[in-house]
Amino acid sequence: MGWRRVAGQIGRSVTVWAVSTLTMLLLAGLLPDFRLQSPDGDSTTRIAVTAACGAGAFGLLSALVWPVLVRMLLLVPALFLGLLVFFLNGSLLLLALRLNPSGRGEVAPETAVIVAAVMSAVASATGGALAVRDDDAYRRRLLRLADRRRRAALPCASTPGLVCVQLDGVGHDVLTAAVRDGLMPTVARWLAADGVIPPTHRLTAWRTDWSSQTGASQLGILHGTTYDVPAFRWYEKERGEVMVCNRPTSAAELQRRATARTGEAGLLAVDGASRGNLFSGGAGEQALVLSIATRRRGRENRSRAGYFAYFSDPANAVRTALSFFAEIGREIGQSTRARFAGAHPRVGRGGLYPFVRAFATVVERDVVVTAVMGDLLAGRTAVYADLVAYDEVAHHSGPDSRDARQVLKRLDRSLALIEKAAEHAPRPYRLVVLSDHGQSPGETFRSRYGLTLTDLVRAGSGLPVPRGAGRTPSGAEARAAVRAALGRGDSESRPAPRSEPVVLASGNLGLVSFPDVPHRMTKEEIDARHPALLPTLANHPGIGFLLVRSAEHDGVVLGPCGTEIPLAELDERPGPLARFGPGAIDAVRRTHAFPHTADIMVNSWHDPATGQIHAFEEQIGSHGGLGGAQSRPFLLSPLTLSVPAEHGEALTGAERVHGVLRRWLGELNGPEVPLDADPERRAA
Repeated sequence: MGWRRVAGQIGRSVTVWAVSTLTMLLLAGLLPDFRLQSPDGDSTTRIAVTAACGAGAFGLLSALVWPVLVRMLLLVPALFLGLLVFFLNGSLLLLALRLNPSGRGEVAPETAVIVAAVMSAVASATGGALAVRDDDAYRRRLLRLADRRRRAALPCASTPGLVCVQLDGVGHDVLTAAVRDGLMPTVARWLAADGVIPPTHRLTAWRTDWSSQTGASQLGILHGTTYDVPAFRWYEKERGEVMVCNRPTSAAELQRRATARTGEAGLLAVDGASRGNLFSGGAGEQALVLSIATRRRGRENRSRAGYFAYFSDPANAVRTALSFFAEIGREIGQSTRARFAGAHPRVGRGGLYPFVRAFATVVERDVVVTAVMGDLLAGRTAVYADLVAYDEVAHHSGPDSRDARQVLKRLDRSLALIEKAAEHAPRPYRLVVLSDHGQSPGETFRSRYGLTLTDLVRAGSGLPVPRGAGRTPSGAEARAAVRAALGRGDSESRPAPRSEPVVLASGNLGLVSFPDVPHRMTKEEIDARHPALLPTLANHPGIGFLLVRSAEHDGVVLGPCGTEIPLAELDERPGPLARFGPGAIDAVRRTHAFPHTADIMVNSWHDPATGQIHAFEEQIGSHGGLGGAQSRPFLLSPLTLSVPAEHGEALTGAERVHGVLRRWLGELNGPEVPLDADPERRAA
């Protein structure tokens, strides 16, 4: 059996070499700046030998030198990786021709990039086609690409493993519409949307907390707590710092706090893998995990090694680089078309955004999907991966846009690849697909009213604002309110100098903090300091409600026309919260109890009929607060697992989802280890 395997490998290698030789001959005949003969001409045999030697040298260099170069590239920002891939691949071809013993090959540097790219792609396609015909070879190829070695002893190898794929930002209604419209045939087959075959999965909607964003949801799903995560970004007075969930230092701190609060390492603590996530979930295998990005490189920090695992194959690098630049072109074309068509609402999509989108929709997707396939073939017990492509595109194009719907097609193909890899795995797998939040559409606050939330807060506080913002109706009303509150007619009157408020935005959720006051201010204190601020915000048509602390009532919700409702009375009279649907009251009460809730929590206007909101950021598809589809993600689970929630019971909060996943791991005999049982991890 061993000799047959070796013979098969040799045969495949010879076939790939032969195809590469023919490709080089064809390219030499088509490209004027690439030749395999001397200026005076050579015989056909001499040219063929030159091509064979050149193809062989290029293949050896790709196998031996390329991984070393990619290891060095781990220090290069990912956005520049695409350009370097083509440059280095072309350089390897130039070197291969220089090493050619015939001395006949010549190619212009710019042409070398094209030749190398085509040869790498052809070699990859040929090798892949040959490997697919042999299941063992196919598995070894995927393992090699994912840099995963088959372990000698697989824990619980005969029991099913659990793989969870997070489709970032895909709401429940978006998924059902995509299945109905034929955009996601893999998911449609699982749900038996055509009614021909029985379903294999069930679809369940769940509800986020007030902070409907990846930082809170993923921390809850992977580490079992969303406590004290009031938004995507917030100001912590005692530290004098702004916490931002997608900042490596903040992510590491949030993970540390979560493990300290729960006493557990996370959902993936034993034999788990975390791919493309903000947090590790306690996994031993990690790739593109933000919370460990600031650590010194070592065996315990292999997050960036996910790049090496994927790009160590030059064909992968070339294919992803080509897709990267194609995605940049696609974004430029789509944004240009939207601008000329007068699409509304619309936000700016220039600058670095095309590159950011290409990284999210191509590089991150390719690296994460390949890593997950390797995890399956290595037989890992629990895998959690995040695909961020849809969320990134929907922010700028809209959650129901044609651009975002095209991304859903590609995500469905990624799910099909993972499903295919599971068929070759050494153990059965249960594939769960879920989202962390949805997205709500709507014109931005700035576009609708001509000023930002920061401008409105400053105007209501009597602080100077940009001239354009001051001339808007909102700015003028705020200035008038300040003058009336101060009992003065002088428009230049200013309050006594104090530290200026910190105003932060998380989608349609705004947070206002006064850094010179060490505690969370009460309504009474804010009114004494800035008597026009709270009325200015509460009466603005683009704002739905405010949450502030109260010396008299502990906490109150403020709305237009002087509405002021204590938190304890919201069940009887929800006031402005009524239009935000079920769960809004509990979500607001829970956030009020957090230590780092801002002095003023601001939630934008929401239209229940259309689901639209006004983001305080420049996003026409947003999430982070209450209102619309952003609070309604989904959980797609196999029928072989127990139901996520009993009939009629609402699945509310990421902490509940964490409990469901833990229950499923238990059903599959997946081990769960408290943090105290792993002293080495606890010490780290």
